[in-house]
Amino acid sequence: MAASKMVMASLTAIRPLSCAASASYPGRLAPHPPDLIKWVRREGGFVHEAVKMAQDTSSGLGLVASEEIPKGSELVVLPEHAPLRFGPLESDGGDGTDAVLANLARQVPDELWAMKLGLKLLQERARVGSFWWPYISNLPEAFNVPIFFPGEDIKNLQYAPVLYQVNKRCRFLLEFEQEVRRALEDNKPSDHPFGGQAVGASALGWAMSAVSSRAFRLYGKKLADGIYDDVPMMLPLIDMCNHSFKPNARILQDQDDRSKKMLVKVVAETEIKQNDCLELNYGGLNNDLFLLDYGFVVPSNPYDCIELKYDGTFLDAASMAAGVSSPHFSAPAPWQKEILCQLNLDGEAPFLKVCLGGSELVEGRLLAALRVVLASDIEAVQKHDLNILKSISVEAPLGIANEVAAFRTIIALCVIALGHFPTKIMEDESLLRKGVSDSTQLAIQFRIQKKSVIIDVMRDLTRRVKLLSSKETATAQG
Repeated sequence: MAASKMVMASLTAIRPLSCAASASYPGRLAPHPPDLIKWVRREGGFVHEAVKMAQDTSSGLGLVASEEIPKGSELVVLPEHAPLRFGPLESDGGDGTDAVLANLARQVPDELWAMKLGLKLLQERARVGSFWWPYISNLPEAFNVPIFFPGEDIKNLQYAPVLYQVNKRCRFLLEFEQEVRRALEDNKPSDHPFGGQAVGASALGWAMSAVSSRAFRLYGKKLADGIYDDVPMMLPLIDMCNHSFKPNARILQDQDDRSKKMLVKVVAETEIKQNDCLELNYGGLNNDLFLLDYGFVVPSNPYDCIELKYDGTFLDAASMAAGVSSPHFSAPAPWQKEILCQLNLDGEAPFLKVCLGGSELVEGRLLAALRVVLASDIEAVQKHDLNILKSISVEAPLGIANEVAAFRTIIALCVIALGHFPTKIMEDESLLRKGVSDSTQLAIQFRIQKKSVIIDVMRDLTRRVKLLSSKETATAQG
């Protein structure tokens, strides 16, 4: 990506913005930013006296407990006006800058929603005297996400679905830079949303990364009694809580009965010990999303998976490699094809992406397809509901031989998938021990976790095959 620059204004001075992959602990946007805790309190919010900002050895700058905090304690409470939302699309009746921003936001695809709020973030960063400057000045000056990786480290990810997403995002940023330039070239100064300053792909990438790594989807504007729209918003201070699948805190939205305003708060889910980081669960995400949006990977992530394409010829090859005679995935029988259509793996507009790993181990659609196509008895298949055939917890619904053939086919798929990675885990671990750049380290850690997912699936299915085979042997001997 082009290393473009954008000049933005702080409260008192013009600040250049240059975005590249960050170091382990990137600096804040301002060298000496205002005290964010004091700002939240001054604006009518609450911060527990034991909550402090501190540098953690593993996670960088975050919130920690300076002393023990009891379970159920309120840790941070933000007043209604503190979150940063994207507002212009709600009404075109604002000033000219809002209209320009709204028109730009409409050109952003929904899957890149972070860019919409990112436009608002850039506007506030450019605005002299912005209400949110104490918050924005505390944001990292750079993000270690793949769109800012050197080209070699993008290749180092070695995983096609993420390589596709990285290239797609980079391409969008370069194209959107041109859209922004066209939208701003004839604007009079009073209608310029960024104070007359140029906005490049690098600045857009910084803003999109800031939002994707820190925004929360919470209740927004009230639509009806008890009903609110679901909008992304940036939550000053709260967004400094780190991630854990076993968090010690949770985020809530409560209405202040006296003012009828919606307050956002973080409450201690467990007792928090002295020097513990405050942690929230960002959601059951795989490492693709953690890497792309947050710039880290989670070791042994229970939600991590690998993507494969359901392809008949590919599955025939895998089945034959697994010892299955004459598989016909590429030419299923009409009754099998009908079931594949129900699974959306065949027909006019099939969805062919299937996953291994994660909470399901084998995606139900793939497992059902394998069981059905490897079966020869239509009556045996028709005895079962499709949900039964999709469930790995239902043992051998079409017989042990069918189940063993299905599992061995998946194991062969795993072997082929592992072979697509140019390096082995041991080689990756050796590279990490030698010392590499931060972006290289992250790329290597990511591909290690992907390979580990494949190996874990193979081990689990191999164990299941052995158990099924021993049962089949016992039945034959009985």
